Amino acid sequence: MAGTIEITRPETEKTTRDQTRETGTPGYLVVCWNDPVNLMPYVTHVFRTVFGWDRPVAERHMREVHEKGKSVLVRENFEKAEFYLHQLRKFSLHVTLETAE
Repeated sequence: MAGTIEITRPETEKTTRDQTRETGTPGYLVVCWNDPVNLMPYVTHVFRTVFGWDRPVAERHMREVHEKGKSVLVRENFEKAEFYLHQLRKFSLHVTLETAE
């Protein structure tokens, strides 16, 4: 029998990071604001259409907009957040894009 070779692997530390931290960008929030124009069922319909949410999720965000004045709908990278912003504005919702902290 020939000599055995021992392989030692270096120890590495595994950490879990979210996508925005890995890319070094803080992320962007799509915020919907309350307005006196759009009715609550319409806002729920728009959320379901744009995000594909089921009714309870869409209604929860709609109620938050109505009761608290705003709701953070999603946190995404810039391109996707901007896409959602434009989609929601097509339905005449008052939405803004903010950097996440």
